[in-house]
Amino acid sequence: MMNKEKNPYKPIDLSGIKTYSIKTRDNKVNISEHFAVAPTDGMSFLDFYERLPRLLGADSLRGVVDAVVNAREKGRPVILAMGGHVIKCGLQPVLKALIEADVVTAVAMNGSASIHDFEVSLVGATSEDVGAVLHSGDFGFSEETGGGMNRALREGLEQGIGFGEAIGRRIIDNDHLHKEYSLLSACVEKGIPVTVHVAIGTDIIHQHPEFDGGVTGEMTARDFRLLTSVVADLGDGGVWLNVGSAVLLPEVFLKALSIAQNLGHHVDGFTTANFDMIQHYRPLQNVVKRPTSGSGRGYTITGHHEINIPLFAAAVLEKTGKR
Repeated sequence: MMNKEKNPYKPIDLSGIKTYSIKTRDNKVNISEHFAVAPTDGMSFLDFYERLPRLLGADSLRGVVDAVVNAREKGRPVILAMGGHVIKCGLQPVLKALIEADVVTAVAMNGSASIHDFEVSLVGATSEDVGAVLHSGDFGFSEETGGGMNRALREGLEQGIGFGEAIGRRIIDNDHLHKEYSLLSACVEKGIPVTVHVAIGTDIIHQHPEFDGGVTGEMTARDFRLLTSVVADLGDGGVWLNVGSAVLLPEVFLKALSIAQNLGHHVDGFTTANFDMIQHYRPLQNVVKRPTSGSGRGYTITGHHEINIPLFAAAVLEKTGKR
């Protein structure tokens, strides 16, 4: 049965509302401090960059750029950690410019990034159409990629080097036709740490008959220890940039940082940033928030790598005078 009691509520009377003048109000956005300046004919990139709004993502980008510039002025490391999609966005020339300009001082990759880098250096192309070849049993079985990289790892094992250096050296020694597009070889030639961090079974080169789990495990373990040494030197103004890795490299970074702290390095006062199209849980926690909760600063830059990374790189190179 319906409740026949009278509804006690009536529309509220607004006539007693008190108002105030907008001129007396504190505002978070104003035209003199925060608004963009319209582009003008013939303006330089730095003019364009400086005229971006002093708000939100644009200000976060400025914060990361300034942290990187300040780090290099103080001789502190700038570590680039990256996933495979960054390579597939065609950003090797941009990132290589940062390496050659002594802006990026160490590079860490997941396994897919190393594979895409290797393939681009070899044939000038990468990223097969998985859906088109998966059901035919052909996905991931190119001989040049799987055979070449696994043989390079075995040779690197005997030479006492790690995963990243072994692949970079193979690209150089075999004179890959497009080696100028390789970040692995650029790091080897520059003499900076380059590390590759893999989980067994995640990458196409693990499908090949020449794959050896013991070799791969040892090679990526060597790189983990090398990266941890670099992370131990991150304090007092260094920068960690996580670009396009949602799980693996944020976890590697957290463990490397934990080891460094455990050994007494007391890494603090550094900056982190996560560049990605979506802000995921692990980068936010393991890169942006937890590591910088003491005296550091973390930033999130959300958007497409193929837009944000060139903007970031151009601003850094302009401000360091190394464009």
